[in-house]
Amino acid sequence: MHRKLLADLKAWKTKKGRLPLILKGARQVGKTWLLNEFGKTCFDDVLYINFENAANLEDLFHGVIKPQRIIDMLGALHGKRIVPEKTLLIFDEVQEVPRALTALKYFAENAPEYPICCAGSLMGVALHKGTSFPVGKVDFLTLQPLTFEEFLMASGEEMLCEFIRESALAPLAQAFADKLYDHLKLYFIIGGMPAPVQAWLDDRDFARVEEKQLAILDTYTQDFSKHAPSALVPKLRYLWNSIPSQLAKENKKFIYGLVKDGARAREYEDALLWLLDSGLIRRVGRVSKGALPLKAYEDLKSFKIYHLDIGLLRVMSELSPHTLIENTRIFEEFKGALTEQFVLQELSSFSNVRSIYYWTSNATAEVDFIFSDGYNVIPVEAKAGENVQAQSLKVYRAKYDTALAVRTSLANLRFDNGLLNIPLYVLWNFEKYKIQLDSH
Repeated sequence: MHRKLLADLKAWKTKKGRLPLILKGARQVGKTWLLNEFGKTCFDDVLYINFENAANLEDLFHGVIKPQRIIDMLGALHGKRIVPEKTLLIFDEVQEVPRALTALKYFAENAPEYPICCAGSLMGVALHKGTSFPVGKVDFLTLQPLTFEEFLMASGEEMLCEFIRESALAPLAQAFADKLYDHLKLYFIIGGMPAPVQAWLDDRDFARVEEKQLAILDTYTQDFSKHAPSALVPKLRYLWNSIPSQLAKENKKFIYGLVKDGARAREYEDALLWLLDSGLIRRVGRVSKGALPLKAYEDLKSFKIYHLDIGLLRVMSELSPHTLIENTRIFEEFKGALTEQFVLQELSSFSNVRSIYYWTSNATAEVDFIFSDGYNVIPVEAKAGENVQAQSLKVYRAKYDTALAVRTSLANLRFDNGLLNIPLYVLWNFEKYKIQLDSH
């Protein structure tokens, strides 16, 4: 499968002052595959080590950490010569051996000629446990589930994607809109986790897709018991299972009372942080003002929680694939929660977006998402169907006189008086459209 992050890995390889790289991301988003693919395409050789399955290697990092000694021993153990700049070292599940994480500092300082990429599904959790971390001595990238663009390319639609990228900001021909719409319905069902996507490509069978999705969800709940403190496990389960009901509300602000009767924030804060650190949920904070810097106007007590992946959210919500395929109201089902989940995932993949928020005004208006491209604040209203009335966006624009506002829907692409109406199925091309707008 084509993953856009491969280009970032290639840029890291030739980066001046390159540091060891940590690739973050939830379990089963494809980190191991991507790093091995990077190694095969960009290096002469790869040495892959999974610390979860090789606990005996912990001894190599005891005592005084000397990179050349570690390199020599790894080469001897695996029967291959590790050549500077030619061999990619991959340390998978590196958080299982904290001293291996610590060693990255010494590789950065004393042996930068050895390219090292690390991955860890529970990296964030490990760091909050107090693991000694090489602050300022590593580079970071984060791998998400496949975006809709990547899903299209995996489905053999490279030429369609290229056509969209090169197209002017103008309404799409109906034939293209219909084809993209059909793929979008599939994406809402399958999502972007590599295993379900591959199952669909191989078998075109929704039952096989759901089998893979349920297996992933089962792995996540097993991680609760395996990696979290025992006192935290019941709270993790309550929080995790409450996500569909949280998103089923008209007002999607996170409410602890929906987790369990009588639940209080202080009781569940650690569990919420664990899920965030493991990459299983996405947090969208509220801002009280649409101005830069958005972080300065964040209300830390008000936030929404979304899932890692739209396909997994659909399965947890027990929405049948066939019902969604046959139902033309798919994008409005579940109170638009799937559409908001989709829009958030797409926005999160944009290269220059660091944090995403939502905005409310005295409970009279609410804009679903708001983000900064570094220069401007851009509000986004996530509409689900052909109806494109967006009263909250009007309120926001009147209050802040924003240069650009975005409204997603199933209506065709158009730009009018600072409002970009962008179909859900080409939201992935927003950055290209914005370049066109900025050039006029």
